[in-house]
Amino acid sequence: MSKKVKVSDLVAEFDLEVICGEGGLKRPITTADLYRPGLEMAGYYEFHPSERVQILGRTELTFFNGLSPAERMDRMNRLCAYDDTPCFLISRGLDVPEELVSAASDQGIPVLRTPTATTILASRITGFLENKLAPSTTIHGVLVDVYGIGMLISGSSGIGKSETALELVKRGHRLIADDAVEIRQTADHVLIGNAPELIRHLLEIRGVGIINMMTLFGAGAIRNVKKISVVVKLETWQQDKQYDRLGLDEETTRIIDTDLPLVTIPVRPGRNLAVIIEVAAMNYRLKRMGYNAALQFTNKLTESLAEDMDDME
Repeated sequence: MSKKVKVSDLVAEFDLEVICGEGGLKRPITTADLYRPGLEMAGYYEFHPSERVQILGRTELTFFNGLSPAERMDRMNRLCAYDDTPCFLISRGLDVPEELVSAASDQGIPVLRTPTATTILASRITGFLENKLAPSTTIHGVLVDVYGIGMLISGSSGIGKSETALELVKRGHRLIADDAVEIRQTADHVLIGNAPELIRHLLEIRGVGIINMMTLFGAGAIRNVKKISVVVKLETWQQDKQYDRLGLDEETTRIIDTDLPLVTIPVRPGRNLAVIIEVAAMNYRLKRMGYNAALQFTNKLTESLAEDMDDME
């Protein structure tokens, strides 16, 4: 589900100066898109995205200051007439028009100011809001970085997810999250995973207890966030189930609104899960580079069979 950010969160994150409208700091920000109301300064209000954070920079205020007193008051009254406007933000430390302070105060809309340049400010705020407003979920599993590939290991409780992650870390890979993985989806349908603050860098091993991976293995053994590329599902080996032996069946699984490749690994005594996951990560990289071993094998087999049929004829 989409989340909401309050104007007060924006003030705290970017150390913004509150000019007026302190009572409206609890107003929600529901979109990461920003808006610079330049056309509104000229009197065009046919399409005004009032639900966005409104940024006024040097261009808008220079034009505004060239208007007559009556026009300036009219523009600001109309600009502040929308109930869903979160706030107005003045960049570059510019002087705040008295007309804006008056109109915004009447409607309880906060007016903020910062010395940051407009373009830089817009980029930083957009990144902050996209992160906070992104759809998110929490999944039971383990997230590891294997050869630069984010591998989300899932499976039933006690299947060996944490033990596999421990072995991977010992082999030089990195842990992002154990037991609970917080996942958010960016605007371009990329899934980013991290550990909840309470259990960050911690790993639970049954019979041993909770261990701190950074303390035991150093800072190189952990990462705070990682893009998720592949889901690895561990399941108990079932004798009557047919498992893919060639790698031609490419399964996927959906998290939030994004489909990810799914690799199902049957678990039984004698199988080195850490090595298998390493190979799965390397094979994924090869496929991304355009080489598919299973497809190559199938093509060669088909060609060989065709040659044999020709010889028989």
